Amino acid sequence: MAPRRPLSVLIGHILIGLGALILLGIGGLFGLALMSRRTSPGAGAAPQPLLVMGTPIASPTGEAVPTDVAPPTATALPLPTPHGFDFAPTIAPTVVVTVPTAEPWSGPNKPFNWHGSGSRLGLHVSRNSSPSFMQFVRETHPTVMKAVDDVGFLAEVKKVSPGTVTVGRFVVDQSGMGQGNPIEKADEFVQANLARYQANPGVDFWEGWNEPDPGQMDWYAQFEARRACRMYELGFRAAVGGFSTGTPEMDQFLKFLPAIRAAYHCGGILTLHEYGAPTFDLWFGKGLPGMPEYEDRGVLAFRYRWWYRDVLIPAGLRIPLVVSEAGVDGLVAMGRRPGPAGPGWLAFRDWWRAQGLTDNAEQFYVDQLAWYDKLAQQDPYMIGFCVYGAGGADLPGQETYELSSIMPLITAYVKANR
Repeated sequence: MAPRRPLSVLIGHILIGLGALILLGIGGLFGLALMSRRTSPGAGAAPQPLLVMGTPIASPTGEAVPTDVAPPTATALPLPTPHGFDFAPTIAPTVVVTVPTAEPWSGPNKPFNWHGSGSRLGLHVSRNSSPSFMQFVRETHPTVMKAVDDVGFLAEVKKVSPGTVTVGRFVVDQSGMGQGNPIEKADEFVQANLARYQANPGVDFWEGWNEPDPGQMDWYAQFEARRACRMYELGFRAAVGGFSTGTPEMDQFLKFLPAIRAAYHCGGILTLHEYGAPTFDLWFGKGLPGMPEYEDRGVLAFRYRWWYRDVLIPAGLRIPLVVSEAGVDGLVAMGRRPGPAGPGWLAFRDWWRAQGLTDNAEQFYVDQLAWYDKLAQQDPYMIGFCVYGAGGADLPGQETYELSSIMPLITAYVKANR
């Protein structure tokens, strides 16, 4: 399957100290060069301990999701990063975030109320091609599972783990973004896929378009707002957003608020993608353009904390979140970072060893996922994140993302931390 077209956000040069290796070219992180991955087929307190639980609760109750919960402190959580890279300082903050005042809501008011604890690690399944994927579900009862096109097995997921939130998406033509009336286009989109939604009751939430162009945010916000509430009218629930890693910027995200507001009231969730390379925590602790730095947010990983802490929680819109694609992806910031081209984690194993980062590349990747998981558990609105690549071994361009070989390690980790 052909790779996706790249999305570009400029970044200054990075100073990386790694043993005796020094890569020159220091600059600010005012911009960031990012590339999309692939078109998915068809402050300060000590680290908190993991919470142990049984099957998570995930059910729409019609109750308002609490909005009076104070956001986590914005100062740093002193968790070590996996690799020890260093960075140049960013430009001083220049952006002041002002949350716009919303008009009174007159539509449905059925927010999806999710409660859970423990590990947030789930899978993104491109093809249900290995028994190890369902074995993972049976043994861990994950908070979330996602599938693309091959979504039928999610009915089995719900059967063996009713509390698992399932997310589905179909690969569709996205060439019409920004064209025509967004309300009409949303209705057409839902109608065109309605039969497939009806045929797959194992899916809790349906994504629409994948990794949209943030430059079309005004149009896209109207499209997603209408899609979310039209889905609700028909008895389904939407996952809005689907943003690529490193996007959108703050001004663009503010334009998307109408869609989040509609999805919040119409029982939906927010989804987005977070990747890094050569390790998952690339540029963790750095600020967005014009924004201050926080040690527990990042330009890529935990970018979502900017949206929730600075915008959504203050606005009373604590919509549940699924990071529906996550992991190591070499197509991110290619040419602006160290390491090989990738794309998937398998292509970085030799480089990790050569840099002295590990002598067990498989465990090292699982450790990176655990690093992300431990931080994600601190965010009560975070349903979970879906590690990309399960079942992609036989799909063009997906081979190096395949997770089958480390499913025993992933399963053991999640099982020990549920």
